[in-house]
Amino acid sequence: MSDQSFLSWPFFAPEHAVLAERVEEVAQGLSVDHADTDAACRHLVAQLGEAGLLAHTGSENGVLDVRGLCLCREILARHDGLADFAFAMQGLGTGAISLFGSDAQKQTWLPRTRSGSAISAFALTEPGSGSDVANNTMTATRDGNHFVLSGEKTWISNGGIADVYTVFARSEEEASGAKGMSAFVVTPDLPGFEVVERLQTIAPHPLARLRFDDVRVPAGDLIGAPGQGFKIAMSVLDVFRSTVAAAALGFARRALDEALARVKTRNVQGAPLADLQMVQGHIADMALDIDASALLIYRAAWAKDSGAPRVTREAAMAKLFATDQAQQVIDKAVQLFGGDGVRSGMPVETLYREIRALRIYEGASDVQKIIIARQTMAAHHGGSQC
Repeated sequence: MSDQSFLSWPFFAPEHAVLAERVEEVAQGLSVDHADTDAACRHLVAQLGEAGLLAHTGSENGVLDVRGLCLCREILARHDGLADFAFAMQGLGTGAISLFGSDAQKQTWLPRTRSGSAISAFALTEPGSGSDVANNTMTATRDGNHFVLSGEKTWISNGGIADVYTVFARSEEEASGAKGMSAFVVTPDLPGFEVVERLQTIAPHPLARLRFDDVRVPAGDLIGAPGQGFKIAMSVLDVFRSTVAAAALGFARRALDEALARVKTRNVQGAPLADLQMVQGHIADMALDIDASALLIYRAAWAKDSGAPRVTREAAMAKLFATDQAQQVIDKAVQLFGGDGVRSGMPVETLYREIRALRIYEGASDVQKIIIARQTMAAHHGGSQC
């Protein structure tokens, strides 16, 4: 078990230490066969729901405990990357419902996703836009008491296994850019919904490209008001971007744990690797990056939990730094393992594959730099940071 003395930092309330202990207990008891990724993900969602951890992923009152979400992701990621994924997507997939959904939408879906009886997904990215969300082209045309959705989404986590999708489409044709998008609750049983392709990555988890061929969605499944989709998407990412950083932190902590065990027990010329000053330099860098990441992550989470309407700059800093530095920490761990570090199935080799995607999804590192720069310049000139 990693050192959890950081829970004494002023960012946390007493209940967070209790939560961390519970998550650690659950994580140690998880049992799953990773041979079939879809089945493994379903099984993990069921286990996390039965253990009560998924209760933290949704909220009827529109308030999420971001510090709690970060702690859950950090600890789960340290134990199993797919367990972290399964937990995270239950929150991200229904984040729009928790924050902006109607009472009926919350009552229909949140009890199911928090219990683990339904799997959720967040369908925002499109083939031609990627991180340029404001230029998404999928349409939602009003037709009486329905919206007709047409277009494609790609790189959708839980695509192909989800029971409910939050889907973003352009409903206001006369509005350009960020102003014309709306958000919808969509179920995969609707005619015209198609899983076009399952996508394979270096760290397997359920991913798919989806097609919507004139899918008729009841108007009651519109989340919030028409044209609020971009605001809703950014508000959800504002919450969950810090949790991506927390997952990266969990990966980094596991890499340091593995590296410490290795250098203390591996001898070179009759002495432990840990006695070498160059090795000690690597360990010092790893520990520094981990603590600096944790400070940025839990500052952003604390600010959101303290009532800040938006934490765009803080969350972007946390995600950028924690994911990039976790990559460096894990790379150092692989180096310290030598040849064993690149053997398939070794913990540090698995971490090396798992960390890479976190520097891309929910806003790539380069996008985070743009966000930070714009927010910083706006604050310098007295402008809004929202």
